[in-house]
Amino acid sequence: MTAAGSAYPPGSVDAPRYPPIADHGLIGDLRTVALVDTRGTVSWYCCPRFDAPSVFASILDADRGGSFELTADVPARTKQFYFPDTNVLITRFFAADGVGEIQDFMPIAGDPGEIDRHRLIRRVLCVRGMLPFRARVAPRFDYGRQSHRLSLRDGRATFESPSLSLALTACTPLEADGPDVWSEFKLSEGESTVFALDVLGDGVAPRSCPIVEAEQEFTATVAFWRRWLSASRYRGRWREMVHRSALTLKLLTYAPTGGIVAAATTSLPEQIGGERNWDYRYVWIRDSAFCVYALLRLGFSEEAAAFIGFLSKHVNCSGGGLSGPLQIMYGIDGRTELPEVELSHFEGYQGSSPVRIGNAAAHQLQLDIYGALIDSIYLYNKLCQPISSDDWEEVHTLVDWVCDNWDRPDEGIWETRGGRKDFVYSRLMCWVAIERAMRMAAHRGLPANTPHWQRARDAIYRQIMRRGWSAPLQAFVQHFDDDVLDASVLMMPLAKFIAPTDPKWLSTLDALGRSLVSDSLVYRYDPEASPDGLRGQDGTFSICSFWYVEALTRAGRLDEARLAFEKMLTYANHLGLYAEEIGRTGEQLGNFPQAFAHLALISAAFNLDRALG
Repeated sequence: MTAAGSAYPPGSVDAPRYPPIADHGLIGDLRTVALVDTRGTVSWYCCPRFDAPSVFASILDADRGGSFELTADVPARTKQFYFPDTNVLITRFFAADGVGEIQDFMPIAGDPGEIDRHRLIRRVLCVRGMLPFRARVAPRFDYGRQSHRLSLRDGRATFESPSLSLALTACTPLEADGPDVWSEFKLSEGESTVFALDVLGDGVAPRSCPIVEAEQEFTATVAFWRRWLSASRYRGRWREMVHRSALTLKLLTYAPTGGIVAAATTSLPEQIGGERNWDYRYVWIRDSAFCVYALLRLGFSEEAAAFIGFLSKHVNCSGGGLSGPLQIMYGIDGRTELPEVELSHFEGYQGSSPVRIGNAAAHQLQLDIYGALIDSIYLYNKLCQPISSDDWEEVHTLVDWVCDNWDRPDEGIWETRGGRKDFVYSRLMCWVAIERAMRMAAHRGLPANTPHWQRARDAIYRQIMRRGWSAPLQAFVQHFDDDVLDASVLMMPLAKFIAPTDPKWLSTLDALGRSLVSDSLVYRYDPEASPDGLRGQDGTFSICSFWYVEALTRAGRLDEARLAFEKMLTYANHLGLYAEEIGRTGEQLGNFPQAFAHLALISAAFNLDRALG
């Protein structure tokens, strides 16, 4: 990926309080992540895990969120890139008198004894000439709701709050400024220094981070990511973008349980100034199941096994409330209660409030998740290893429930808050759940209530064909007995519900192209035609844009598919990362980076490359 940089030099009076969402890179340790912008500021860091309260959150409130600034102390152009085939982030500074860089990374725990170690390392190097730097570390614990006490001794700063303590060690002198610390220093060519931020806790004492130790940590972290990526079997045309997406999905994995979060952040807005701001730091069944599909396509089986383990340990398929045996999302530790709270003291990204933590959609009824989940289990059973007898009993229980409950209105894949409807996509994925389970049973001779399952599967098919088809539009629609288009039906040929060259499908593809596609970018639906209970407008949804590419591919329209895919690649940020949406002028919107976009990129690239030969 070609490195790109900030339009605003460090220290510039014109620099915005909120850099564009796209002006960030991601680092992590498979427990949590941090966002680093092109100016060298850590603007988002929750510690010690994805869904913990933030320590740095200036991306959500520039004044009260807290940050870790580290930058050249002179006007400089900046560029940012990943150390090849890793999640080690490099931010470079090009000034009149020298060139320097920051290497940001988080070491990966090597064994269970290190499970509680969480460390963010920032190595600063001068590679040409001489360059002055400055640093300012201003943590704001618990989303800025907790004060902290600073102690500074022996070159180490300790930040102690009621809920969390952090230690900062540095190879340059640190000075106190109220509850924060700062440092100014110069480096000549070949010189370097290190800042290391450690989580303190029971049995976890402060430790130093000399330059030699940081070099060892850097080497070990690079080796970890390259070793992991070497398992990829993808050798296609878009290898660099596909591998960056795979590395991003891996960063969004919570290693202790195998859960995969939907995105690294909360409340980055889908519309600047709008209210569509949600917390995505949880394990959505749908998103995780699609991630498993994408990673399996590339040859990564351990992540699929880990997610199956998450389900076996944390999801009770025989239980169930009003929303059925599955919730649509869980905490990364498997918890089921995710109460939604608004942080009224945070102004939100560029004033986009409310800022939310937790997610009230957790108890919605979304029937499509059963199809996504069982399809991923089907692929795991087919491509990795046969599922266990206990896992099959869980699948059997889920499919029985789907057969008895598929004909219910629900909130649908887009988690609308405007009331339940008979969404075509939800019915489609119920069909997938039953059909994939029947395949597994037939292939392995597993016990199944086949007659009951087949009756339900066929009834769903006929209902979609009868009530999900609009004669006036000559297209499949969003929900029954209406004439509203929805990009989610792009999954119909991808899920093998309908032949990709069926006349009804080709007509639908054309209708979607006329109404929801803009320069290869795809809107989910039109909120004015189909009110969703929220104010404001959406941007185009990145996952839908990649679904469109794949639908064109399967329809044999390869020139169109390739052009749409190449256009979509131009909307990635300088590191190859995607937020949830793309705005009207190409800006990234929504939580960042989002698993949905990256898993869909992998699938589209895999299938388009294979079709091109």
